[in-house]
Amino acid sequence: MKYRLTGFLPCLFVYFLTVTDGQNVCHRPVLADTIYLDGLQRYFNLGAELALNCKQGYTPVLGPRTIVCTTRGEWTKTKLLCISKRCPFPGPLYNGELYYEDTVYQSTINYTCHEGYILTGASTSECLANGTWNTPVPVCKPVECDLAPIPQFGMIIYNKRVRGNTVPYGVQGTYMCKAPYVVIGEARAKCTSNGTWTKTPKCQVVTCPPPENIDRGYMSSNDQRTYYYMETITYGCDGHFEIEGSQQIVCQENGNWSEKPSCKAPCSVDIQRGRILYKERPIWIEDFNPNRVLHRDIVSVYCMNKARNCSYAVQTQCFDGKLPIPECYEEPSLINYKLFSSSLPSETEQC
Repeated sequence: MKYRLTGFLPCLFVYFLTVTDGQNVCHRPVLADTIYLDGLQRYFNLGAELALNCKQGYTPVLGPRTIVCTTRGEWTKTKLLCISKRCPFPGPLYNGELYYEDTVYQSTINYTCHEGYILTGASTSECLANGTWNTPVPVCKPVECDLAPIPQFGMIIYNKRVRGNTVPYGVQGTYMCKAPYVVIGEARAKCTSNGTWTKTPKCQVVTCPPPENIDRGYMSSNDQRTYYYMETITYGCDGHFEIEGSQQIVCQENGNWSEKPSCKAPCSVDIQRGRILYKERPIWIEDFNPNRVLHRDIVSVYCMNKARNCSYAVQTQCFDGKLPIPECYEEPSLINYKLFSSSLPSETEQC
């Protein structure tokens, strides 16, 4: 049987194949972060050759700088190494400090000035891809103050020669006032690191009222007048009274006198029989004439250690007319004192 087909054309089927895996292509190579590969192509035919470059800021070393897609679907190896470009070491910062860890691409420098200096320029700098710093080294300029303010009736003496209307940081001055005015406040001033002076004092007339005398004493002047700042009065004590405190008082800037001294009374040694130690000398009490020790003088009496059968000296001090006798002291009888003085504590072996 024969058949004949009329009105039909044979159908043609065309298949478009895209190979994305296997050994017929190479995938986009995985490279070091510092290596640059142009384009976004993901697959490469066998035999394809790629040129490798270093990213901006990096310099190529070793090689080769090309890789080829092999029949195994792998790229040939490369020893290309991209190292960071290096900037020159920064110049010195006079009167300041600079801080950095390295000078390679993208490194930074921080600049600071010493106290009393102001930074002029950028405080940081970065190493660029072309191996240069993006900002020049700044300058540390000294802080300056205007001339120190002068209080009314006053003047200032600088510790350095001053020219013009400014002075550099650290310059000091001493204020003085025209008599009878006196400096009230701190007389020393300084140009500080923020460009201002420390607090300015005042010039003021200061007087004190007539001073009062002290008990059992006298003073160098009895003038009933007002006294100016820093005038002085000297005190003394009558007879054998001892002065305690500063012998001289001064009219202070607050209009008051400094603290007055006082006169302290002498003491007598209230024992009848025995020997004392005074100013490193042993003295029988009847030979201690006059029986008087001054305020704050020290006297020793002798006590007996009966358990050890030896004696020891105990100190006592005069304070404004009172000289306490230590409790351990025992007054000897008249017979022992006159006939057996060698048995007294002061005459026996010391502990």
